[in-house]
Amino acid sequence: MATRYAQIKSTGRYIPERVITNADLNEMLGENVGDWLVKNVGIRERHVMAEQETTSDMVVAASRQALARAGLAADELDLIIVATDTPDYLSPATASVVQAKLNAENAGVFDVNCACAAWVTGLDMAARYVATDADYRYILVAGGYGMTKFVDWTDKYTCTLFADGAAAVLVSAGDEPGFLAGKLVAEGQYHDALGIYTGGTYRPATSGVIAEFGKPRVEFVRKFPATFNSDNWPPLVREVVAKADLTLDDIELFLFTQLNLRTIEFVMEALGQPMSKTHWIMDKWGYLGSACIPAALDDVIDQGRGPKPGDHVLFCATGGGMAMAAGVWKWV
Repeated sequence: MATRYAQIKSTGRYIPERVITNADLNEMLGENVGDWLVKNVGIRERHVMAEQETTSDMVVAASRQALARAGLAADELDLIIVATDTPDYLSPATASVVQAKLNAENAGVFDVNCACAAWVTGLDMAARYVATDADYRYILVAGGYGMTKFVDWTDKYTCTLFADGAAAVLVSAGDEPGFLAGKLVAEGQYHDALGIYTGGTYRPATSGVIAEFGKPRVEFVRKFPATFNSDNWPPLVREVVAKADLTLDDIELFLFTQLNLRTIEFVMEALGQPMSKTHWIMDKWGYLGSACIPAALDDVIDQGRGPKPGDHVLFCATGGGMAMAAGVWKWV
């Protein structure tokens, strides 16, 4: 088999219409949380999905945009990977729902759930499918986040951060390297620190469990290092860039998990890189979890500041668990 390489062919995104501003939260919570959010996190407002909307609905909207931009029909997809920890159902996979709604009957499907690191992880997997199996020409890798369905709107530690949305990329096979290097790591001892802990086998959503613990909701259960990303992203970035046989200065665009702008500022300084080489969206869209990095990629492209052919792009993500993933791609 001739050498095949994975390339990012197109992007797409979907952001729900409803907006909740920091001023709205101030009124809802009865205290000023907005000033703290802007100063310490960078979030000014967030978008929330409609009552009847699902994660698959948002993923389908983003995917249709990515397909249209690539000039492809849904039945040309060979594989659909959905990165989400807010699925339509506990089972089956949301990717199956997406396949049906897109009429992508020729695509295999599966979900990836390593929380907010899932999209970068799914992208890594897609690249390796393309490189090793000629049956995979076009792979859709989408991140979908519907976390407000699991938010307690009286809990200022969660309702201030989380938002909803979806974004997707179309990965295609080509004869020039796109994917250059990737790495997955984790600190699993923090698996019980942040997440949705009701609904699975650990704590089934029975009437007795719900009476004791409440409905499934996202919650901070125990502390983990506040500097986790600041400590772990720089060495992970350096390692994956070196693995790609590049230097940090060779990277034209750095995209990180879009939770905290202050963290991104710290990491870019630690890497010796200017903020002009990164992009952020949490200020206007809130935290989009597994959809945040592809949404940031789509947004920077939409603004006319996206990567040009030959540019190198680095993705670096952290998700609850704590799972981490990083990858380096050449724009072709």
